[in-house]
Amino acid sequence: MLAGAVRVSAAAVLLLAAALKLRSPRQSQAGMSSFGFESPLSRRLAWGGAIAVETALAVGVAVGSDGAAYLAAALQTIFAATIGSAIGRGKLGAHCGCFGPASKVGWIGLTRNLALAAVFVMIPALDGVELSSQGWLAVGLVISLLISGALALALVALAREVGMLRLRLGPNSALEIAEEGPALGSRSGLIEGFRFGAEEEFGLAVFTSPGCRVCRVLGPTIELIGREPLVELARYEEDADAAVWQREAIPGSPFAVVLERDGLVLSKGTFNNLAQLEGLLAAAERRRRQWRNAPLEAVLLELNRD
Repeated sequence: MLAGAVRVSAAAVLLLAAALKLRSPRQSQAGMSSFGFESPLSRRLAWGGAIAVETALAVGVAVGSDGAAYLAAALQTIFAATIGSAIGRGKLGAHCGCFGPASKVGWIGLTRNLALAAVFVMIPALDGVELSSQGWLAVGLVISLLISGALALALVALAREVGMLRLRLGPNSALEIAEEGPALGSRSGLIEGFRFGAEEEFGLAVFTSPGCRVCRVLGPTIELIGREPLVELARYEEDADAAVWQREAIPGSPFAVVLERDGLVLSKGTFNNLAQLEGLLAAAERRRRQWRNAPLEAVLLELNRD
């Protein structure tokens, strides 16, 4: 009974990983670039191969195949080694698509894969093992603790998302002034500083200053946003890029401009925290959808209103 319960639970984890990849294919495929898959074709093949292997092994483990359990352990070990290699190449915090688009390269993912590998290795040895009432009580306690930990992490993540949404929709938004920075709806020369890959949809130009305390504090945040699969980041420092600052009428720092791949300015503004920077990207995505489907007169009306 114990072996059966562990088999089903472990197989469910594999199926969940495959389902989360299928749920957001574009973002999950983009995350494959963290592991060295540079071309769109290689990312699609790696993504599809991972889903197929995880699904097949999940079925094999669930029906009682010891071979499938050992292969699943080997797969998780390979995944852990791949994440470790990515961390060693400076990809810590990058998106990986391991458990859906929100998954990132990190020590938590590496530890998770090693723990799963250990579980799959132990599954064949559990066949025929019978637990006493105290043994089952201990197993139930461990499972309860694991579930409580997972729920706590989910609650923290949910609280962060709710907080980000409240900040984005509330008065604490980026300061967008028409006279500051390049004009909304114009084609900016900033686009020349970007090297877009196949997946990036937005160019994020961030302007900082050496003496800006807020810029220093937000440095890791800016780099984190720059690792988003759909965002290409370019930074302009006030002293080193004074000509660009003057040409684009940048009022101060930190300041950000979000552009489409063709250089169209979608949003801009002074920001002081992560929520405001994410708000500029959200505004850019909203405007892009509206402008693509709206007549020119409506676009000009919105720009005048902004």
